[in-house]
Amino acid sequence: MPEPAGLRHLGEFSGLAELAWRQRGAFPEAVPGPALRRAAREAVGVLDLAAEDVRVERAWTAGDISGEELSWSVGYGPRTRAYLLRPRGVAGVLPGVVALHCHAGMKWAGKDKIADGPELPAPEVLRLRRDLYGGRAYAGELARRGFAVLVHDVLGWGSRRFPLDAMPEPVAALARDEGPAGRPSGRLSEADRYDRAAAQHEHLLEKYCTLLGTSLAGAVAGEDLAAAAYLRHRPDVGPVGCVGLSGGGLRAALLGAFDPGVRAVAIAAMVCSYRDMLDRHVTRHTWMLYPPGLSRVCDYPALVAARAPDPLLVLYAERDELFPPAGMRRAHETIARLHPEGGYEGVFFDAPHAFDVPMQEHAFAWLADRLSR
Repeated sequence: MPEPAGLRHLGEFSGLAELAWRQRGAFPEAVPGPALRRAAREAVGVLDLAAEDVRVERAWTAGDISGEELSWSVGYGPRTRAYLLRPRGVAGVLPGVVALHCHAGMKWAGKDKIADGPELPAPEVLRLRRDLYGGRAYAGELARRGFAVLVHDVLGWGSRRFPLDAMPEPVAALARDEGPAGRPSGRLSEADRYDRAAAQHEHLLEKYCTLLGTSLAGAVAGEDLAAAAYLRHRPDVGPVGCVGLSGGGLRAALLGAFDPGVRAVAIAAMVCSYRDMLDRHVTRHTWMLYPPGLSRVCDYPALVAARAPDPLLVLYAERDELFPPAGMRRAHETIARLHPEGGYEGVFFDAPHAFDVPMQEHAFAWLADRLSR
């Protein structure tokens, strides 16, 4: 582990890391397989959910893509909204992909970050796509390659975001755009103001989840498992894989670990050892990456490899500012060791924290190959 003196954000309390590591047994060695998957699922507190009362809300075509907006209930909160995209005019059974939207500090939008619906995308969404996705709505690009692509909102995002009036007043107040004398300043859009409040509301949501014996990661994983089960059981969908960037990559890792029916998993810019993140790299990540108790089951790369020997692709961004290079290399070596049958491919790209076009093209080709076998 890092020397306690080097843990900048703990300062003179850095000895806490050494004591806790030694006394609580953090990051034990773990072997892929059913036992690890069960222990990790229990630690994360995954909820058992299903996509019930699925409805087609509307359908559209745009160029060479056909789309449907679906909705379903997972048993609580507003109905989940999702897009199902297919290549236009192509009938029959297609391989399926669950495309998992990122976190990115933007909860105003969910599925729209990576998929076009019937309306034009919001300026804030276009900005995010430019910064993280090479300007692409990549779910549509996947559909054009011959996939049935499902993109859904989850707890806290898009159609399932929390209204401001459900947030405590000091948190909701962060969404006000007040200038001098309480007048609107006009500096931030409604979406950007909402996301400022939602960033702080996530702390409260994690408190509730932990108090109730689950975690934000466990609640979101339950919704992702329900979506994947729905896609797998459609008669027009064959083998199913999943893909995601950053927080979406974490969701892909959890879905791959907990759903043996997912044939292939592709993760972009979201794999690193926990132990190497202890110095300076904890603060910028979502609570979803830190479900209580998981570190006593395994280090994060072992969870990513828990699906071994089934197909796994990890795309590492060498200039990723959210993860230390040593931690990404340690993760790659760990997963390769735990995935000896050759089902794992790890690729390092000269890129910042992103799922840019070259990374997407690699992932698309890999998914096409693995889902055709």
